Amino acid sequence: MIKGIKTILALPFEDFFSGLESCLSRFSPLYIAALIISFLVSWWVYVPLHELGHALGCILGGGTVSELEISPMYGAAFLKEIFPFVSVGSEYAGQLTGFDTKGSDLIYLLTDFFPYLLTIFVGVPLLRSAAGSKPFWASVKLGLGLPIAFAPFISFSGDYYEMGSIIISKIANLISPAIEITRWRSDDVFKLAGEIFFSGSPFSYLNVVGVALSFLLGIVLIYATYMLGVLWSGLILGSGNKPSE
Repeated sequence: MIKGIKTILALPFEDFFSGLESCLSRFSPLYIAALIISFLVSWWVYVPLHELGHALGCILGGGTVSELEISPMYGAAFLKEIFPFVSVGSEYAGQLTGFDTKGSDLIYLLTDFFPYLLTIFVGVPLLRSAAGSKPFWASVKLGLGLPIAFAPFISFSGDYYEMGSIIISKIANLISPAIEITRWRSDDVFKLAGEIFFSGSPFSYLNVVGVALSFLLGIVLIYATYMLGVLWSGLILGSGNKPSE
């Protein structure tokens, strides 16, 4: 069992290095340039798609969206012409700041998770298909796939912590209704930790347990998302595509 867990934990990084090995199997500045350019293009396109995914998830779940902040560098002005709820400028690359889940945790979870369908259906297959490809195409696939496939890992302190905290706080509230349902919920665990533990508030072991369990569950959900991508990759790429083995 422990060996299986280690294999799963290492799998995303083995997939990356397998793809990188194919890129560098025959060194050329062209392949390096293709990798870098593909990565930058993918990142620039994925960021606004990711943020729009949050809004779409909320709407599809039955919620409403009033404001989605996106940084100008990601085409916020253009997107505002298409989506009236888009606002130009954000403290982050983008952030859904105005939305109503109608009090439903299921809508809240869908809002958080929806953008990561791209990880499952696009990012992981691209990343895994890089291994065994010819160097140029391996570079392109790896560059395009990296930001999307590893998006859940980048969001360990944001969306995935929030998903974990929604579930943990709901369970805690069911066990003890006195526990505030929003107590540990946040899309920025570092900011939350500052507010809970370093703002002069009385120390609470319950808060430590709640935040820690939310964080750990978020990590589990990250790997669950990646493994769904691996399963999808096997379906569309065939069982022969096993770059990590």
